[in-house]
Amino acid sequence: MLTGIQVALIGGDARQLEVIYKCSELDASVVLIGFDNLQNQFSGITRSELSSEVLEGIDAVILPAVGTDDHGNVESIFSASELRLTDAHIQALPKHAKIFTGMAKPYLRNLCAKYSISIVELFDRDDVAIYNSIPTAEGAIMMAIQNTDFTIHGSQSMVLGFGRTGITLARTLQGLGAKVKVGVNKPEYYARAWEMGFTPFYTQDLYAQTANIDLLFNTIPSMIVTAQIIANIPHRAVIIDLASKPGGTDFRFAEKRGIKAMLAPGLPGIVAPKTAGRIIADTLSRIILEDAGLRRNVE
Repeated sequence: MLTGIQVALIGGDARQLEVIYKCSELDASVVLIGFDNLQNQFSGITRSELSSEVLEGIDAVILPAVGTDDHGNVESIFSASELRLTDAHIQALPKHAKIFTGMAKPYLRNLCAKYSISIVELFDRDDVAIYNSIPTAEGAIMMAIQNTDFTIHGSQSMVLGFGRTGITLARTLQGLGAKVKVGVNKPEYYARAWEMGFTPFYTQDLYAQTANIDLLFNTIPSMIVTAQIIANIPHRAVIIDLASKPGGTDFRFAEKRGIKAMLAPGLPGIVAPKTAGRIIADTLSRIILEDAGLRRNVE
């Protein structure tokens, strides 16, 4: 249980609702900041403005998937008010406090380093990334179905990258009957892709491999689907880029050539916010429980 633990949620989207439920269920004391328009009624939970005074006794601060922008602003779909994390807010936190977010930009990292506050980037964790790969794969396939006039079954599909998302996506496409090519950059990935029944190739040979594809899914967060590659892709093909912004595709050239190309980061929170929220909530609560146990043992 999280009895006696003070948790502050600052901003966010529908995923945060699952985090609120979980923290409340485990008996944490929860403060909601930036949830002015939230209709749900949670018992034993308080709402507040963002201030240094509110954060002074907080053990865990939970921020949205992208913690802040480059200026410290925090997004919230539940509030029209501006939320901005400043030096004063971070300085007010107890030294044992942790800040949780999906991924942090330099502004937030620098602020936490300045005041020796630990930051946990959940999307860097293997367990969270693997769980999130499931709604990501489903969302990518949904987009493919919506933007094509042929079936996934029998299609020539290509997945670039064989990491946590790439593996799940390739397996899901294969399960739907697609013929799946996988672009890799290491011999061990090549061997694993071959063992799983895919057609592996090295990304250095990408140009030659794209001549007859129907669908291209990219998970590599660097420019790999260049103008030269796009020039060799059939006009019927659809490119779905799952890498974090700005993606790994030359979208300008794709549009010029008349090839449909879409950047689609953050699919879990879009296509399955409840599931994505539960993944975050379960991981958060486990980490906070472990930290609380360690502190009690030390005390």
